Amino acid sequence: MKEWDIIVVGGGAAGLMAAGQAAGAGSRVLLLERMARPARKLRITGKGRCNVTNVAEMDEFLERFGRTGRSLRQVFARYFSHDVMAFFESLGVKLVTERGGRVFPASGKATDVVDALVSWAARQGVETHPSARVDGLVVESGKVLGVKVGKDRFRASSVILATGGASYPGTGSSGDGYRLASAVGHSLVPTRPALVPLEISEPVIRDLAGLNLRNVGMRVLVDGKCTDEYFGELSFMNYGVSGPVVLTASGAVVQALLAKKRIKLALDLKPALSAEKLEARLLRDFAERGKEPMQSLLRGLLPKPLVRPCLNAAGIQGQRLGCSIKAEERKRLLVWLKEFQLTVKGHRPLSEAIVTAGGVDMAEVDPKTMESRIVKGLYIVGELLNVHADTGGYNLQAAFSTGWAAGQSAAEVQLVRRSRPADSTAEEG
Repeated sequence: MKEWDIIVVGGGAAGLMAAGQAAGAGSRVLLLERMARPARKLRITGKGRCNVTNVAEMDEFLERFGRTGRSLRQVFARYFSHDVMAFFESLGVKLVTERGGRVFPASGKATDVVDALVSWAARQGVETHPSARVDGLVVESGKVLGVKVGKDRFRASSVILATGGASYPGTGSSGDGYRLASAVGHSLVPTRPALVPLEISEPVIRDLAGLNLRNVGMRVLVDGKCTDEYFGELSFMNYGVSGPVVLTASGAVVQALLAKKRIKLALDLKPALSAEKLEARLLRDFAERGKEPMQSLLRGLLPKPLVRPCLNAAGIQGQRLGCSIKAEERKRLLVWLKEFQLTVKGHRPLSEAIVTAGGVDMAEVDPKTMESRIVKGLYIVGELLNVHADTGGYNLQAAFSTGWAAGQSAAEVQLVRRSRPADSTAEEG
């Protein structure tokens, strides 16, 4: 049986941060990674660009996590976005802040973040064992004593669970951590996909696959009532829609789908123009370009793939001349341009979600140190916790912050343990 001070299970963003911090504080740290190399999921985040954090103020940041946000206030108070930015800058990763306060590596390459993080952990003294799947935790009398890997046992007085959620299992996030935590007594909030693409009923969606819209308004209609409004980028897929506005809305949409609600997405394709201004624009186009067929005239307002769906919805043939369009037909065009409705029939599977919602109940974890309130010496971090936010760097910040807190706290416990024998001898003398 091999013995360590701290064992970290999972080599993603939270696990690498925890392992490096603990090793840098003087602990003997073993990192067990299920995959052949660490940080596989981190390499593909942000479409391969890695949105490491966001510069939003604390209160706004916490709001992005919804009702669970308040449970992160203490850990964010210890290690927040400015700390993460300074950390990566110190490792030579230059950062840039983009629209919406999102922070990326200046190179636009997630691999730069991964390489810097992995190299830093190694320099701190972390020993990494790849292709090592943890089968169980060793717990006796409410204290963690190590982990089981096949027939081997690795002993440690502290274990940090950082296995990630259940999304993108090909990167190693297969949900193992939920099983490990549950087996030692932790309660789990049922997992479900968050930040996940949505599936659409209308057949027209297949004709739009591959189209990306940069500036679109989107309203979510639940049983006919608007519950949320969004603005930003949207992408059409052969099964439905994705992109930042869809992913941000998807958490609430998934909940509504589970409740058997009827859900539609109403897209405003010209959000910069009010209905009045858009009608004036149509009238001007009809007057100035009235001899052009509608399939050509509408190209001034829409990307080519949207022209045919627009005309079909308005009941107008593409060869009709602009000057022949009647007021009622113009009204139908206007309504479609401002409220192109799509029916949500479902969502993509959990394996395709960017983030997993649900997980270990935060009430069972110390919000300052991430230590379990159920098992002494066990720490739970990152996506395993029942906290998740919108897109924009918030979720990665939570991973880095909870990993940092667990690594620091576990290392402090080790320092106290080492000091006790000497203190006891001095007192006895």
